[in-house]
Amino acid sequence: MNFSSKLIENAVTEISRLPGIGKKTALRLTLHLLKQKAPVTTALTDALIKLRNDIQYCSVCHNVSDKEVCSICEGHKRDKSLICVVEDLPDVLALENTNQYTGLYHVLGGVISPIQGIGPDEINIDSLIKRILHPPSGQAVEEVILALPATMEGDTTSFFITRKLKDQGVRVSTIARGIPVGSELEYTDEITLGRSILSRIKYSAE
Repeated sequence: MNFSSKLIENAVTEISRLPGIGKKTALRLTLHLLKQKAPVTTALTDALIKLRNDIQYCSVCHNVSDKEVCSICEGHKRDKSLICVVEDLPDVLALENTNQYTGLYHVLGGVISPIQGIGPDEINIDSLIKRILHPPSGQAVEEVILALPATMEGDTTSFFITRKLKDQGVRVSTIARGIPVGSELEYTDEITLGRSILSRIKYSAE
């Protein structure tokens, strides 16, 4: 692409770094922002700066939060006897949008992948075990739902967690495999995801 302005070129370059956005789309977005009144662009800039500087991660479940403990963990109507274990942040949003799950979450921040050099110590498994054994709310955890990707890495992670919880008296289940193997939760339609969480089955590590 040839640009008549270095400022536009820089903006296009930065916007095109976002996933799923190519140079042409980035150019359209840049020109659109350029045509807007200054407060519109300033509001977007301020929101991004505050997002980067002020966002926190929940000290309990590792979900994104505006404070030390997120609103889900603090929610009085949430079933604190249930913990749904997910790979990353988009999975929490996907499950919440089904309106079928009212328990708590635990965000691992990844899955075990020896090929990529990601072991159990690189993701939030230890904090999961700790909160199950010593729940912050004081209410005992009765069930852990594994809502991890239907991939080899997801299954490896599920197996590892199940083995860790084997003698803890906690029921371990996994969402039903109505989700296509190899797919990610964030790209699964809400109906399929909702049915999967409702028809979860016991996970076996045998």
